[in-house]
Amino acid sequence: MSRLVSHKQSNRQHTKLRRRSVLTVGALSFGLLMTVTGCGTSSSAAKNTTTKTTPTTTTSAKTTNTSNGGIITYALPSQTNLNWFLPLSVPTGSLYDGQLFFQLYKPMLWINNDYKINWKSSIADKITYNKAGTVYHVFMNPKWHWSNGHPVTTKDVMFTWHVIQAASSSKAPSPWPFGGAGTGDIPNGIKSIVPNSKYEFTITLDKPANQEWFIYNGIIQITPLPASVMDIHKNIQKEIKYLGDNGTNAYFDKVVDGPFEIKSAVPSQAWTIVPNPHYDGHKSHVKEIVFAYEASSAAEFSALKTGAINVGYLDLSQYDSRGSLTSMGDRILPQYTFGVDYTALNMRPGSSTRSIFDHLYIRQAMQMGQDLQAIDKSIYHGYAPVLDGPIPTVPKTKFIDPALNNTVYPFNIEKGKKLLESHGWKEVNGVMTKGKQQLKFVLLYASGSTSGTDEAEVLKEDWAKEGIDITLKPMSFSTLISITGVPKDANQWQMATGFGWGYNGPGFYPTGGQLFATNAPSGFGYSNKTEDALIDATHVPYQTEQETMKHFFAYEDFTAKHLPFLWNNNVGTLAVVAPTVHGFAQYADPAVGYPQMQYWTVSSGS
Repeated sequence: MSRLVSHKQSNRQHTKLRRRSVLTVGALSFGLLMTVTGCGTSSSAAKNTTTKTTPTTTTSAKTTNTSNGGIITYALPSQTNLNWFLPLSVPTGSLYDGQLFFQLYKPMLWINNDYKINWKSSIADKITYNKAGTVYHVFMNPKWHWSNGHPVTTKDVMFTWHVIQAASSSKAPSPWPFGGAGTGDIPNGIKSIVPNSKYEFTITLDKPANQEWFIYNGIIQITPLPASVMDIHKNIQKEIKYLGDNGTNAYFDKVVDGPFEIKSAVPSQAWTIVPNPHYDGHKSHVKEIVFAYEASSAAEFSALKTGAINVGYLDLSQYDSRGSLTSMGDRILPQYTFGVDYTALNMRPGSSTRSIFDHLYIRQAMQMGQDLQAIDKSIYHGYAPVLDGPIPTVPKTKFIDPALNNTVYPFNIEKGKKLLESHGWKEVNGVMTKGKQQLKFVLLYASGSTSGTDEAEVLKEDWAKEGIDITLKPMSFSTLISITGVPKDANQWQMATGFGWGYNGPGFYPTGGQLFATNAPSGFGYSNKTEDALIDATHVPYQTEQETMKHFFAYEDFTAKHLPFLWNNNVGTLAVVAPTVHGFAQYADPAVGYPQMQYWTVSSGS
């Protein structure tokens, strides 16, 4: 699932699902990137190569504290409500939803912080594929069962697949369409999915695909749903309406196969999960985990000080007060997700701003009007490295092109203003004007975080010097993603900042198709034929890793320069963990954004 995250308010140790984040102090990381471990090296159909890897020690190791009981209260980013509880992506979903529902449901593939598949925590046991990248055999681990005792089988996979197919239609009832449609060849690039047995199925594609790309962007989306209790209508159109109507109801998820199950859910208060006694993996030792709603970062900070929250975040605006937490033994852990933070420009068809933002020179001028270095130092205390394209420099990965060592559009208000003037814009009463058009916009941003508000105000002030008039409009993160994430409401907004995208679903392989391609499911209307062709080239299987990366870097370079979004800062999160909570650092997986909470424990007496 793709994930949106509020970045200025979450502690990226609790972040993302479908779109944004700027130094979220309080949200787990949202971004995840996959390494291309086998491109061009798979065997022929007669002798397939298995892509199975061994889990890393950080995921398979046992925690040192195994005491039973204790409650973990986990702070959500301020003003964040959880409102989607099925493990299938929807346009308004967020990473925070995913952090909860992946405690309830086992994904087809679980990705570690090192961007490799953790087979121990995946429904799939191994995947083989042919050299052409057209045929994939998925073998399911027979150990997994639903909490009603039924095994997780290909019957559940086929039910999920039929739901994905039907829900991907643009005519599907709200809250669909399926948020992963168009990513990883899902669903239209798949010729067939056929169950071979109770625990094995075969996927055949219409055309060859980069094997890692399809596994990490396509197969990963097929998270099994319990057909024995959800497939009740025997009519897929009625079924997707039934699931859509109930996806916002946490109590609907009564039969699960993950380490936890729902105990209670109260919007704008708390969502409580307890260990699933029927779970077939490592069973949790805690009494319960509470996902706690926070009205503001200030309220969350107070709760940390009193001990009401024992896993939370430090908004960077509160950085100078960190001593009051560390003096109590709290640990403060800087963390970064693998993703991109940005300011979105509404270029959707039918929007009043499309005719303006569709001009590259407008986007270039606005990018040059952002003093990202100053924002990093003055607001984020150096925990927000500047982004210069779709791949962050932190965490460091092989996907960052060495050619992008220097900022493409460095901060230069004078140069940006001259660029606008060279295209016929003139400043009238402080606002750049051309005919009947004015560079005058409303900028939406997530409220509740001082650092997020500070950043929005800095952007407004600097853009004003270029003659770009910005009106700031704060709102809750939930409202922000509902407004920007519904393409049918093209004129509800003009610009939005304070969120980001993590490469953690539906597309884990960071080629940008779900963001930057024409009609991208999580994009904002940007469209360019060269961009489309470069993205497509990264989806093709190549003979060598060098050739694979050559095409990836070509996509990355063009995207960095063509500005489908305005690049912001890759804001880190400062996670705050009480001394009584154990296993957090080992099983937080910040770059991915999905922690394995069943390994977290609380000291006796907590």
